[in-house]
Amino acid sequence: MSVEQQVSGTRLTLDLWHPNCWAIEATEQTGGGVLAHAIYNSPATSGEMPTSVNGLFTAFGDTEDEVERLLDAICESDRAGELQELQERFGRQRNAPGNVVREFFLEYDPDDMVCPTLLEHGFVHSAPVRIEDGREEWQVCFADERSKIEPALDRVRADAGAEVSVAAITASESAASEREQRLDSLTSAQRKVFEHARDAGYYEWPRETSTRELADDMDVSKTTLLEHLRKAEAKLLDP
Repeated sequence: MSVEQQVSGTRLTLDLWHPNCWAIEATEQTGGGVLAHAIYNSPATSGEMPTSVNGLFTAFGDTEDEVERLLDAICESDRAGELQELQERFGRQRNAPGNVVREFFLEYDPDDMVCPTLLEHGFVHSAPVRIEDGREEWQVCFADERSKIEPALDRVRADAGAEVSVAAITASESAASEREQRLDSLTSAQRKVFEHARDAGYYEWPRETSTRELADDMDVSKTTLLEHLRKAEAKLLDP
């Protein structure tokens, strides 16, 4: 195997928790989730590191009330500064994983960020970070050999006090399929229902299970299951 093949790069999905994170704390306390898009430095005195940064985020959820409770939890966090909600959208609402989305800027301490630690150890951020249920999902690229991934993750764990596991791994030149990208647009409930239906043989011919059996498996009403399943199918099948 050539050196070029050995160091062709790897795409990873990381499941991550780290301390002192307002988004992890808020999503652990409430429903809904947060997408982290971009970070901007706040003004600082020449030659000094910024004491705060501003991030662009999308809060998402199944209902207005769920998103409102999430935003309230963020505002109440002692890790979060001023939250400025945007009246005009940045065009992400169609692909955001929720029925309700609200975009906002938030000021917070850069020392609470895990991104610099990931970057220091070779993990390059390649997509918005998804935060739900007190965990972060990071899409990253690692340019070195695969054998060096776990030692690099160990250094991230040590430096950031983080819990990190690899949820998925592929060659970097293998772009995510269109279906995988569309799965990212589903809410957490929609994705769980769809994946359970698929795994249980609901889409096989003949069908290996019924919507009543799926609802019983997930301890929800048939009406609730069908609502999540139909919305998931609409997003996945929308041209």
